Amino acid sequence: MQSPRRTAEPLARAGRPRDSQIDLAVLDATLAVLDQSGYGRFTLEEVARRAATTKPAIYRRWPTRQRLVLAALARRLGETPVPNTGCTLCDLDECISVFVAAFRRMPPDVLGPLLADCAADTELRADFMTTLFDPPRAAVKQTLTHAISRGDLRADVDLELTLDLLGSLVHYRALFGHAPITDAQIERTVETLLQGIATDYPTLLAHSRQLSGAPDVHQLHTDR
Repeated sequence: MQSPRRTAEPLARAGRPRDSQIDLAVLDATLAVLDQSGYGRFTLEEVARRAATTKPAIYRRWPTRQRLVLAALARRLGETPVPNTGCTLCDLDECISVFVAAFRRMPPDVLGPLLADCAADTELRADFMTTLFDPPRAAVKQTLTHAISRGDLRADVDLELTLDLLGSLVHYRALFGHAPITDAQIERTVETLLQGIATDYPTLLAHSRQLSGAPDVHQLHTDR
């Protein structure tokens, strides 16, 4: 007589899936605390209180406060637009504005202390750069690539160096906070840069003025 076939053992029950509502509540609470207190007085206790959850629940999602803050800042940063109007002068003005807009979305008194808190850990520092610096940098790189393909910029332009030059003013002032970044400063930065990397800067300037229909601040500088 054939023995009855054994029924397969039920699979072990998987753990409860993460509640996405808690995730969003914690990220929103993190941004609220950073906006109010900066990074120096940031506490997980206050985040947990605002999100109506617990510190262990937060640690199950983000193992360190640095990673929690990076996740929250990435949420606020969102998508980074790629300027591509066909006007290289306009686009490069907008490129620096992309860097500026990204950092203006960051809470005050956070970037410098957070970078210092991540600096000793190679992986954390890399994540800091990947999360906060790389998205606007990638968008600006696409804009420069479009300008090269149109023939507006020299084909031998060092893209990485140009990206550093475009972003350095913004990064320096965003991290140290010693001075604001004005539209006039953005225009002068682009003017100085383009005079070195454009194939025909006067033509680009004339195109920009034609599109704007008004005297360009760049012309005031070149006329001096």
